[in-house]
Amino acid sequence: MKKFIETIKNIFKIEELRKRLVYTFLLILVYRFGCFVVLPGIDASMLANLQSNTQEGLVGLLNMFSGGAFGNASIFALGVMPYISASIVIQLLGVFVPYFRKLQMEGESGRKKMNQMTRWLTILIICIQGPAYMAAVHNQIPAAAFVAVNQLGWSNFMFNLVSTVILMAGSMFVMWLGERITDRGIGNGISLIIMIGIVARLPYALMAEIQEKVSTNNGGVILLIVELLLWFFVIVAAIALVQAVRRVPVQYAKRVIGNKQYGGVRQYIPLKINAAGVMPIIFAQALMLFPLIFSRWDATRGLAATLGNYQGFWYNFIFFILIVIFTYFYTAVTVNPTMMSESMKRDGGFIPGVKPGKKTVEYLDGIMSKVTLPGSIFLGIIAILPAIARIFGVTNAFASFYGGTSLLILVGVVLDTLQQVESYLLMRHYDGLMKTGRLSGRSGM
Repeated sequence: MKKFIETIKNIFKIEELRKRLVYTFLLILVYRFGCFVVLPGIDASMLANLQSNTQEGLVGLLNMFSGGAFGNASIFALGVMPYISASIVIQLLGVFVPYFRKLQMEGESGRKKMNQMTRWLTILIICIQGPAYMAAVHNQIPAAAFVAVNQLGWSNFMFNLVSTVILMAGSMFVMWLGERITDRGIGNGISLIIMIGIVARLPYALMAEIQEKVSTNNGGVILLIVELLLWFFVIVAAIALVQAVRRVPVQYAKRVIGNKQYGGVRQYIPLKINAAGVMPIIFAQALMLFPLIFSRWDATRGLAATLGNYQGFWYNFIFFILIVIFTYFYTAVTVNPTMMSESMKRDGGFIPGVKPGKKTVEYLDGIMSKVTLPGSIFLGIIAILPAIARIFGVTNAFASFYGGTSLLILVGVVLDTLQQVESYLLMRHYDGLMKTGRLSGRSGM
């Protein structure tokens, strides 16, 4: 406890870190406040039906990612999901289209161009999702709730058009908040915004599970304790997955610069078993939510009726396969064996028993392929644990935290943010957040 208090004091002693933390906290407050601002022209007192219908199922997951804004008919109702969908498309184009592949290799200038394209594509996606969301709102709440239509004489078309523009502005503003947090705050802004929405639902889900077990004959307190213990072990497993690495030895040749001798030592390249972090989960979840657009966000209609049962076999099977595919894809995008080989060669390093150059690239690529397979499978298993938890009687609200997208995003983002805080402490020669060793987050070395 004493060390913890001392660490908190050290954090606030570093002026830059203190400013970044306060800046991040204030922007998150702005986001949480916006989640409760209802679209103009809708009576907030008549949203009970919409809120109750967005607590469970696939729509419930979307409501969780938006921090409850989806069920509140908020100006932030669509959240960052359109931006994530656009990012998926742009990154896929970077693999299959030569022009986008060239932009990826142009460094900072190429990244700016791709970010701009992602923003324009986000607007296009919102133009599709916005009217679909408004159609769902019309179906879920009574006609008397639309004050702009009933009292101001607006047509439904005009009201939906204005509301879609407001939803577009809200999503773009949330995206801007995420970028500002990334640039001037702590952690990845978009991931933090998603995580805050998830954390906001955790106390209610936990209290609902406690009430279910204590007030009924459904297992009682003993089963509740067993569930909480299993939940703890799942959290530990998720942390182990995020932090696990495969260390590749690198021998550095001796070099003499001036009168000093450098090198001649063996170091290690830490290749993460889950180098993609939580992004495969987010990407796969975004694709699984996509059929809801064409069913007016109703999981009982169209293709969503087949794939919308997140406790069903086909939903979890497709979800698992998508996670494995996106883990390989995102690892290929973020981990470049060619650059690692060139960096080692430039610094006078080599892997013992492997020739420099092409052979080193093939060796590193082979190791990444081997370690990514068990990592992706383990990631997929944790992602579908909520469906298994429901089979054993865990409530819907709490089951979503029993592994799955929610828990992995929560663990990954928290570790990544703590790692950035620890790096500031270590740069200023303060003790880190852990007593032994460095705290390993999603970011690679």
